[in-house]
Amino acid sequence: QVQLVESGGGLVQAGGSLRLVCAASGRTFSSYTMGWFRQAPGKEREFVAAIAWNDRSTYYADSVKGRFTISRDNAKNTVYLQMNSLKPEDTAVYYCAADQRAGRFGSRRVADFGSWGQGTQVTVSS
Repeated sequence: QVQLVESGGGLVQAGGSLRLVCAASGRTFSSYTMGWFRQAPGKEREFVAAIAWNDRSTYYADSVKGRFTISRDNAKNTVYLQMNSLKPEDTAVYYCAADQRAGRFGSRRVADFGSWGQGTQVTVSS
């Protein structure tokens, strides 16, 4: 089992930037696709971005494409989410998660990810 701890959230004005950090420990981190999800009040948790175990492929939700960048450092067991040009609709609790199947790539389904962290709040003011 992998344990995940997110940090880096905060309050920012529209158009600003934040970098989220997800620190992992436990099972072999480098074998799994890692993802970021978010959940706004009263809404379901949704996919934001993911990065393959080999750090060569990424995919994004259409709503963040071109503004957010996911990256990982397997040597440090860390995943990052750089968020630029933030909008009020990006306000949510952001969660880091690991795909539950080693080597799988491309899923956007919440049910395919596990080891959820506690989340970090991102608030974007207009």
